[in-house]
Amino acid sequence: MIPIAKPLVGEAEAEAARRPITSGWLTQGPEVAAFEQEFAASVGAAHACAVSNCTTALHLALLAAGVGPGDEVVTVSHSFIATANAIRYGGGIPVFVDIDAVTGNMDPAQVDAAVTSKTRAILCVHQIGMPCDMPALLAVSARRGLPLIEDAACAIGSSIRIGDRWEAIGKPHGDIACFSFHPRKVITTGDGGMITTNNGEFDRKFRLWRQHGMSVPDSVRHGSPTVIFESYPVLGFNYRMTDVQAAIGREQLKRLPGIIESRRRLAARYHEALAAVPGVTPPHEPAWARSNWQSYGVRLADGIDQRRFMQAMLDRGVSTRRGIMNAHLEGAYAHEPWRAGGGLTASEAAQDEVVLLPLYAQMTTDEQDTVVEVLKTVVAELGGA
Repeated sequence: MIPIAKPLVGEAEAEAARRPITSGWLTQGPEVAAFEQEFAASVGAAHACAVSNCTTALHLALLAAGVGPGDEVVTVSHSFIATANAIRYGGGIPVFVDIDAVTGNMDPAQVDAAVTSKTRAILCVHQIGMPCDMPALLAVSARRGLPLIEDAACAIGSSIRIGDRWEAIGKPHGDIACFSFHPRKVITTGDGGMITTNNGEFDRKFRLWRQHGMSVPDSVRHGSPTVIFESYPVLGFNYRMTDVQAAIGREQLKRLPGIIESRRRLAARYHEALAAVPGVTPPHEPAWARSNWQSYGVRLADGIDQRRFMQAMLDRGVSTRRGIMNAHLEGAYAHEPWRAGGGLTASEAAQDEVVLLPLYAQMTTDEQDTVVEVLKTVVAELGGA
């Protein structure tokens, strides 16, 4: 079976995990601090704060933006459900706008019309690693005086051209960017997340909130030559990353350039191999974007049933996944408040017509060629040729 994804980990990560294990400091500590510094440097952010996962990162980002009960956040339904859920955790109301059918990302033209007097923030998603049109979204954010938060869960290693410069997603270009280190992502710590910002006050809040609202970090208290009594001035959360995870993350960060190079090479091979195959359309990468190709999604032609296609691929030893879900179609949001800022037809079509193909840094050309040949066979059988 050729899997949909496979994390690239090995002896370097295993050896790194030994450091906190043998030191006795297993939870948030010196490895987390080092990982934060190295991550911030890698993307060009002033601050990086490690947390337990990207969902908690989004929760804290929205809290920092001032989103509270009844406030609206303009976002996309076409994303993993955690995007919408994070808005609901603080009592906010998701306002879903449609995607651009070509890029699969938030359509900036629809954002402005969705803003009301209740809107507190804009939450865009760099879906499966493809950067959003940040200049267009930043223009709306500035004109409306709204913070722009980037759900960059899938986008570590992606970049965008700003003027004549290529800049990393996570710099950040909006006010806050949030990353995931789940095993499906380009680099992993098993689970975990990171929040980047250039706003020092936001970073201070993140660090306070992630550890129960404790006024003094453990590292300061344990290293003090005098007794310190901590206090808890605000309601906080247990959103810490462990030092074991951070040690692994530091090694993963070293691998990142090579991983991105491999993924882009594999994506280019897919482009070339699938460009002339009837029944499928390869994904589009705008000239101003460089995706990390966290996932590679092809669109099926009319008449090819998504589930039958995926089952036929699976029966031949190739694992796939359906297009990105839509939160508004899930049972949870039959009971949660939300509204649409317009039609969501492109979002719904993408869920039903896009299929994600296997892609991982250590994928061999033989494996990739097998995926392509199986795809051609299945498409022909289902009427795409």
